[in-house]
Amino acid sequence: MSKDELGPAGLPYRPGAGVVLINRRGLVFAGQRIDRPAADPAAWQMPQGGIDKGETPREAALRELVEETGVSADLVEVLAETPGWVTYELPPELLGKVWKGKYGGQRQKWFAMRFLGEDGAVDIATEHPEFDRWQWMRAADLIEGIVPFKREIYARVLADFRDHLA
Repeated sequence: MSKDELGPAGLPYRPGAGVVLINRRGLVFAGQRIDRPAADPAAWQMPQGGIDKGETPREAALRELVEETGVSADLVEVLAETPGWVTYELPPELLGKVWKGKYGGQRQKWFAMRFLGEDGAVDIATEHPEFDRWQWMRAADLIEGIVPFKREIYARVLADFRDHLA
């Protein structure tokens, strides 16, 4: 493993994938995390998660979308993906606590997807829910509502997909 693949405290980055789900009006799906910290009561997030062994980033993104929003692959059109991988590091207070202490941050591939369904197709009451509330947001509002340590990565990803957003 090269030095570039290591995050804080010499820990590797967790491979991940994320979805910028965009409705017909150019607004972005945002879920409010169930486990949001008391210090940041909003904690909005787009669907994202780890890439399983043998899974491509695109497959992982579509799986995470279903697992977190109930939106199936037949209700989306993949529009674009980030040109490269984007990374973020966990803040010191989360190191050793998140992902069983195995990772120092995440290395992600993001996908812009057009939502082709109706709002009723969104169901965050999934088998392992991550959100207790959701809404469509403007990209700028989502960036302001994300936990601070992910703000830079969200700004970069949303800038990559700006042509598809309101």
